[in-house]
Amino acid sequence: MNKVYGSAAEALDGLLSDDMLIAAGGFGLCGIPELLLEAIKESGVKDLTFASNNAGVDDFGIGILLQTKQVRKMISSYVGENAEFMRQYLSGELELEFNPQGTLAERMRAAGHGIPGFYTKTGVGTVIAEGKEHKDFPTGPNGEMETYIMENGIFADLSIVKAWKADETGNLVFRKTARNFNPPAAMCGKTCVVEVEEIVPTGSLDPDAIHLPGIYVHRIIQGEHEKRIEQRTIREA
Repeated sequence: MNKVYGSAAEALDGLLSDDMLIAAGGFGLCGIPELLLEAIKESGVKDLTFASNNAGVDDFGIGILLQTKQVRKMISSYVGENAEFMRQYLSGELELEFNPQGTLAERMRAAGHGIPGFYTKTGVGTVIAEGKEHKDFPTGPNGEMETYIMENGIFADLSIVKAWKADETGNLVFRKTARNFNPPAAMCGKTCVVEVEEIVPTGSLDPDAIHLPGIYVHRIIQGEHEKRIEQRTIREA
C-alpha cells in the first residue's frame, strides 16, 4: 500500500466533504499541519467542525478557514491570539465547545483506543460539567467519594497532523514540543493524513524512537514549512 502522495491536495482527494469533523494537531502555531489546512481552504468545503487546541492566528493555521467562513464549530481549549475566532464566537457566528486542555487530548486519545467515554474530575462544578453525566467514585482508602463527569471520545472523520519524519509505511517521529496534540489527533480519525519535513526509507527509523506507529497513518506528504512563530520575544544583547 503506497501511502506517499505528491501534494496536500492529492493526499486529501476524495476525503473532504461539507459538515465533517476534522481533528487537527498543533499547539498555537507549533506543529500545525499548515499545508493541509491551506489545501482544505482551497477545496472550498464548508460547515466544518474542528477539534483542535486552538485555531492558530488570524491569517495562519485554522485561522485562514475562519476568515473564509468554512468552519461552523470549534472544539477547543483556547481562544486567544486569534481576533477573528473571538469575534465570530462573541457574535454567535461560530459554535464553540470549550474543553479543558487535558480533557481534549484524552478525548482524542480515548477514541483512538476505541474507548467511547471516560470519567474525569476536571470541570466538576463549572460550566464544563453542565448537561453531563455525574457519578461518584471511591477515591480513598476509607471509602471517600468524589464526583466525576462523563466525557465522550472524539471520533473524527479525518485527522490532519504534522510530524518531523516519516518512513514510507507511516511510522512517525515528532520533534520536541511540536509533538503536542499531534499523536492523539492522528489516532482518532477514520483517515489520517500527515505532512512531514522528511520521508525516509522504511527500516531506517530506530523502532524505539518512533512516536506514532504507521498503523494509524493512511497518507503522507513531504513539504516545505513556514513554521511561523506566534509571538517572538527577544531580549537586548
